[in-house]
Amino acid sequence: MRAVFGLVLIVGIALAGGAVYMARNYISAYQAELARERLAAQEALANAQVEVIPTVSVIVSNRLLKYGEKLAQEDVRIVDWPENAVPEGSFLEMTALFPETANGDRYVLRTMEKDEALMDVKITEPGEKAGLTSRLEKGMRAFAISVDVASGVSGFLRPGDNVDVYWTGSLRGIVDGAEGEITRLIQPKIQLIAVDQTAGSDVTGATIARTVTVAATPQQVASLAQAQNTGRLSLALVGVEEEAVATATIEVDQKSLLGIVDVAPAPKKAPKQVCTIKTRRGGDIVVTEIPCTN
Repeated sequence: MRAVFGLVLIVGIALAGGAVYMARNYISAYQAELARERLAAQEALANAQVEVIPTVSVIVSNRLLKYGEKLAQEDVRIVDWPENAVPEGSFLEMTALFPETANGDRYVLRTMEKDEALMDVKITEPGEKAGLTSRLEKGMRAFAISVDVASGVSGFLRPGDNVDVYWTGSLRGIVDGAEGEITRLIQPKIQLIAVDQTAGSDVTGATIARTVTVAATPQQVASLAQAQNTGRLSLALVGVEEEAVATATIEVDQKSLLGIVDVAPAPKKAPKQVCTIKTRRGGDIVVTEIPCTN
């Protein structure tokens, strides 16, 4: 009996010792893994370099601003803007946007979304109204052109677009031998500043306009006025990426449209020369044909 008891005691002590050994190995491995992860995190933090981007204060819109609205201080706010990405002409200080010596209010010239930077080209000068005069550059004039759904590009014209102006009319009475009508490009890439009574660029959808207003030099105004009174004007919308301006004469008449080529008339045959002599025989005169010698 004592032998059995001693054997059980020995087995129990052996099992307990194995369990302690396994637990100690597990704890040691866990602590080693934890220390390795902590060291890796410290190395990653030490190697990490945080890039600091320099910023400047820029005034932006605090809400949606539409063409013609009066600009107030509660409509704008100051935000930090990356220094290397500040749009040219932006306002950096409230005193520049709302100077104490201002002789009137500022007005919005272009639609601006919330948080869009305010620039001098988007608002008027203090005291200046948001009319067509503020959209005309020095030396330019505003001229209205009558259009319809066909000549006005189906109503898709917007202020700020560029268009080519074509004239269609007859040259009868002006050019000798002129027949039919011709169409000629008379003013390439001219800018629209208003469509009907709208000068803002926030027009949505197609608008069938009756008139469009363009910015033109006095010489261009004279040409457009003469063209509008002597024929029909049509507009062609110019793409935003189009930089070239047509310099060659572009003209189409009915013959070139249909591919008709003028054929020179066949030369007329010279009449046959007949030489004769007249001989009197008694009371009669006889005409006799002879060969021509000259």
